[in-house]
Amino acid sequence: MKSMVLLAISLLALAACTETRFESPPGAQIESCDPDWKGLWVSEAESSASEPDELAFLVDQDCRFLFLERPEKDAPPKQIHIPVNFVHDRGKHYLVIADNQLAGLVDLDPVHGITPPPEKSFFIARYQLKGERLKITQIDSRKAARLVIDKALEGTVDSSANELHVYIKGSPQGVLEMLRKQDLFEDKSDTVVKRSKLDLDEYERQRRARRAGNPS
Repeated sequence: MKSMVLLAISLLALAACTETRFESPPGAQIESCDPDWKGLWVSEAESSASEPDELAFLVDQDCRFLFLERPEKDAPPKQIHIPVNFVHDRGKHYLVIADNQLAGLVDLDPVHGITPPPEKSFFIARYQLKGERLKITQIDSRKAARLVIDKALEGTVDSSANELHVYIKGSPQGVLEMLRKQDLFEDKSDTVVKRSKLDLDEYERQRRARRAGNPS
């Protein structure tokens, strides 16, 4: 499931050791679809011998986000539905996902530093779509932790030598204001994907040919 973990880390900042979650989603205007996402998306990162299949996902005509996971290297892809929501605010665009929607998809501990833990919390990432390229930028947990420690934001920080878990409190409007006013995101996007001109069947044929050493 290495690719699944890569997707979670890159898209939703769900790193096993470093993460930031929010008490609320940003604002009240949350959409279940951004039609500009429809299509097949493939990572721009180079594949390697150890990871010959690039990160890929499909947003179908019903606007479902489907991660293409391959339980076996030469098997057809398993389409894993990940419920993703969208927020648009003042020219900025955000991905939002509730952690309770990830049950069975990734291993995810309850929120650290809160007893009892909330029934759900939210991961947030920012995205920028230009033409056929999509950049996704995750929350910088070190920046978020510093803002909590300095009391610029209300929340908790649970850290050790190898782990950092940040939980930020706030109402939906409060979280939206944080995104507007605070420097919370990584300085550089670590996930860049491009929309493929191929449909899923064509992409699979090309992938199999590449694996066999006969790229088309």
